[in-house]
Amino acid sequence: MFVFLKSLSRSVHQEEPEPALIKKNIDEGECTSLTVWRKSLVICCNGFTVIDSHGNLVYRVDNYVGSCHELILMDGSGKSIFTMRRRKKLTVADSWRVFEGEVDECSRRKKLSKRPVCYVKKHMMSINSNVLAYVYYGGASSNKRYAYTVEGSYANRSCKVLDESRRVVAEIKRKKAAIGGVSFGVEVFLLIVHPSFDAAFAMALVLLLDQMFS
Repeated sequence: MFVFLKSLSRSVHQEEPEPALIKKNIDEGECTSLTVWRKSLVICCNGFTVIDSHGNLVYRVDNYVGSCHELILMDGSGKSIFTMRRRKKLTVADSWRVFEGEVDECSRRKKLSKRPVCYVKKHMMSINSNVLAYVYYGGASSNKRYAYTVEGSYANRSCKVLDESRRVVAEIKRKKAAIGGVSFGVEVFLLIVHPSFDAAFAMALVLLLDQMFS
């Protein structure tokens, strides 16, 4: 299975550097190209498997089960990077809080006293809007300007994450075979992360879009 995944990812794209929500050590001037497979490497478990352009396992999700209230994004070794918790308030728009690391049982009993990195809210689309979601700093969207917007169509795996200046910082694209232009469908796709934007956070947004629009 993993040999198949390695064969899917072979390209790194060149773009201008962009600002980040969380800065990481990414080579200036280069985009990071990740292949996302909507399948867990763990038998009998739904999830996501993400590899880089060299065929290395970089992110995984093994606790993904349909519509849920918590998602944990892990690195290739199984260490938790982000915990995403759906807000339980009865609202029309789906919304999530994103925390660094893992939110343990103690934190849950304390009503998530750990401060969230951001708050992601589904946009209730109108006929003339292609906005999918808004990303706010902190734990709520009230009286705050959004930091990023996500636009496009997740169902078609064609999305862009834009900052306040409307600059693209990450993209979701359909993946095609290098020879013959054969499409892999929507289960295998590309996540292109622009310089200085955190690739793990971009993948966290992919997970939330999957919850909101699948």
